[in-house]
Amino acid sequence: MTRLLKRIGTSPSQPRAGWSEIFWAWAGSSLSVACLALLEKVCAQEWNLPLLIGSFGASAVLAFGAPHSPLAQPRNLVGGHVLSAIVGVSSQAMLGADPVLASALAVSTAIALMHMTQTLHPPGGATALIAVIGGPGIHSMGYWYVLLPCAAGAVCMLLLALAANNLAAGKKYPTFWW
Repeated sequence: MTRLLKRIGTSPSQPRAGWSEIFWAWAGSSLSVACLALLEKVCAQEWNLPLLIGSFGASAVLAFGAPHSPLAQPRNLVGGHVLSAIVGVSSQAMLGADPVLASALAVSTAIALMHMTQTLHPPGGATALIAVIGGPGIHSMGYWYVLLPCAAGAVCMLLLALAANNLAAGKKYPTFWW
């Protein structure tokens, strides 16, 4: 145990975010989730399609709270959701009778594919999992789930991240596009 504690060591904590950074993270994420929720309300009435999925909450943390992270860059944000959605829908289609296996393979395959394509975005794992465990409403969408909510929601969040993160003084987003 002592050896483990020595290995871990002690280090200073990370610097605290300034009030401006906190405000812009709050404002951008609030606006982003509100836009997706409002669009979903309209789409749900017209076409009964979801636009707001749980993994977008985690994407908002990255895009607005940690916009300089490689995991929050446009390629990762959009590509990670889209690729993971494809994997999740495919896993559900092929292995839906065994949700344990379908869930495990959806998440692990999405991670592997995101690594291979340099689009690693942690919320993508949840996007793949939602395709498997999301229930009959999500399952009935089939590959439409990739477009709505995943691609459309990620692009919407990206556009708002571009606006909010570049309005803040001293911030520049994205760090890189591709």
